[in-house]
Amino acid sequence: MVFSSLFFLFVFLPLVLALYYLVRRCRNLILFISSLIFYAWGEPVYILLMLFSAAVNYTLGLLISRDKERKKDARPALFFSIFINAGLLCFFKYSDFLLQILNSVLGTSLAGPGLPLPLGISFYTFQALSYIVDVYRGETPPQRNFIAFGTYLALFPQLIAGPIIRYQTVSKQLLQRMEGFDAFGEGVRRFVAGLGKKVLLANNIGLLWEQIRQVPPSELPVLTAWLGIIAFALQIYFDFSGYSDMAIGLGKMFGFTFPENFCHPYISRSMTEFWRRWHISLGTWFRQYVYIPLGGNRSGRLVLYRNLFAVWFLTGLWHGAAWNFVLWGLYNGLIIALEKTFLLKRLCRAPRFIGHAYAIFLILLGWVLFAFDNLTAGTHYLQAMFGLSGGGIFDNQSLYYWYTHAALILIALLASTPLGGTFKQRLLERSAPLYYTAAVLSCLLVLLLSTAYLVDAAYNPFLYFRF
Repeated sequence: MVFSSLFFLFVFLPLVLALYYLVRRCRNLILFISSLIFYAWGEPVYILLMLFSAAVNYTLGLLISRDKERKKDARPALFFSIFINAGLLCFFKYSDFLLQILNSVLGTSLAGPGLPLPLGISFYTFQALSYIVDVYRGETPPQRNFIAFGTYLALFPQLIAGPIIRYQTVSKQLLQRMEGFDAFGEGVRRFVAGLGKKVLLANNIGLLWEQIRQVPPSELPVLTAWLGIIAFALQIYFDFSGYSDMAIGLGKMFGFTFPENFCHPYISRSMTEFWRRWHISLGTWFRQYVYIPLGGNRSGRLVLYRNLFAVWFLTGLWHGAAWNFVLWGLYNGLIIALEKTFLLKRLCRAPRFIGHAYAIFLILLGWVLFAFDNLTAGTHYLQAMFGLSGGGIFDNQSLYYWYTHAALILIALLASTPLGGTFKQRLLERSAPLYYTAAVLSCLLVLLLSTAYLVDAAYNPFLYFRF
């Protein structure tokens, strides 16, 4: 089940909301059971995995808290939790990949389990690990109510695509939260905005990318290749940020406040800035639980570079069990290491447009690595982007693609900037009634158009399902 489906929009969500607000007590139980139903919709057997993860981490959190005065006594429970959580993630997500590497090294033909990836396992595993570590550090008390803890781990609004939420961020909200009309209305507005991003922008731009990536590299002109990767960059942004907006909106409907996950990343003037604006919760997680514990930047350049590459290797691997994701992570790590060494100082002194052009150029090259699981196909696509594949600069099809999609690309580019927020703020300052009227009408229009699209849609992917 995905948020951008008619069943979720008009059956599952209304039923859960109605039950949640009609039954004043045991609201966490309602959310927990609803989340388990949501989780079990695609692969019912994996509900056992979710319950196992919740039970193990709940129990180990209590054990660690009991021994927190003597951390040596708490370490076995900490290490066991890390082993269990990382082991489950590795088994379901990376076992086939590791066996492929083993087969290539040893010349064997061992068969992997070939299991489907459990929904949201990369997200809820990181949440479970952050909870255990925070309890061990004494930064948060353990949750003694299993239903409340299960709700935190399985909460369906942010289960499948984040944002990754630290337990201490919502610990008080799990036990006491204030739902209200204003917060609910803001949640609806945010959810519909995310739905529009996903359905009206990401899906339509994604269709253009799918058409272009099917063209043989030897026939791919330079202009078409660049248009294709621009389309992919916009698709993955509106796909993922749209889901994050929907998650934040759903959270507000149920009384939760989730952290922001995106902040207009394509206006960045460096890769360092881009990664402070893109998937913010993942970057925060790696900084808190990998980069800083390894020493951060406190022990000299060599340790800094080691820590950066460790984080970016894991970031790439987190996104998928394939070499292209590993290379994509190391590619980002290399650029950020260079920026920390000398590039950032030069970029700060350069005109804004130079820094922006530099960042966009490197981001698009990185998205080629990300988009192609097959490294050979990705290499050929890069060659086409620079006119090295024999496809020429442009052809009639290139002009047709640019002409027919120019308006969509322009709208998407504008929507990826803060201009919309600036306009809304100025409208609110000038006329609050006009602002709220426009907000309601635009919300209804986006919902109507999105519903109309979904009725006939054959193309409605969610890119981060595989991560």
